[in-house]
Amino acid sequence: MKTLKITLITLTMIAVSAIHAQNGVLKNQPKAKPQVKTIAESDYKAHADGWMVDMDKAYALSKKTGKPIMANFTGSDWCGWCKKLKYEVFDKPAFKAWAKKNVVLVELDFPRRFQIPKKYQEQNHALAKGFAVTGYPTIWVFDLDKDSKGQMSITKLGKTGYVKGVEGFTSGVDKMIAQSKRK
Repeated sequence: MKTLKITLITLTMIAVSAIHAQNGVLKNQPKAKPQVKTIAESDYKAHADGWMVDMDKAYALSKKTGKPIMANFTGSDWCGWCKKLKYEVFDKPAFKAWAKKNVVLVELDFPRRFQIPKKYQEQNHALAKGFAVTGYPTIWVFDLDKDSKGQMSITKLGKTGYVKGVEGFTSGVDKMIAQSKRK
């Protein structure tokens, strides 16, 4: 019994000494900052074919075609539901064909592992604030107009989030668009 007590005391002292030694060593080390890759404005593009990142270009195309804008507020590199929506809906040929006929696609990304150009960071944050986005993915469908001073006015047609499958997703957006035309 005496040997067991001496062994436990010895092991406890060794463990405490090791912990204090590590704390002393680690305390004096500078904290490593994670390397965040910055993407140049000329290289920045959406993560899926057919999507735009510039709201001014999306506005011009919307005005030219008469189609509403569908904006995907996403966390492309960290949001599991965003990745699932992209894989199950946005990457499918049926969705791409539907979108080409019905909407102008805009990706508004909020990545964590890389940094998008400042111009798009500011654009995306302003739109997220304007649409009161609180989670990802959030998809807004809307019409956009500009007055003579360049001020934008938004007519919200509706919003959605993750919906499984192309048919379920597109039918919901079709209802938003149809309802806005009845008004």
